[in-house]
Amino acid sequence: MAQSSPSRYVSAPRAGENMWLWMIKMVTGPILVILLLIHFIVNHFVAETGLLTYADVVAYYRNPVIPIMEIIFLGTVVAHSLIGLRGILLDLNPARRLLKVIDGGLILTGISAISYGVWLVLVIVSKGA
Repeated sequence: MAQSSPSRYVSAPRAGENMWLWMIKMVTGPILVILLLIHFIVNHFVAETGLLTYADVVAYYRNPVIPIMEIIFLGTVVAHSLIGLRGILLDLNPARRLLKVIDGGLILTGISAISYGVWLVLVIVSKGA
């Protein structure tokens, strides 16, 4: 029986993807799974009827840990998804100039999404104060 190469099963940065982007993607994956599980358990199983109304969500956000967890969850989702999307676009082998435009668009999208999400969390927290 032929023995397969161990490098076949090792994840490594793609061409055009630096080590830091790859590292962020690898670290955010497991964090994302953990935070998603916590999010589902707390929102759908711990809350007696689930968080069905705005008043329920505002009351839920009174716990100081929840807004912090939700902001970390948001940042993790945005970072992992946009770096993953960039990896898919790298498979199309874009020109260097186009890759810079894509990077700029992804960065702008990420900053916008995180800014809006943090603003929304802060608004909800202020309603419960």
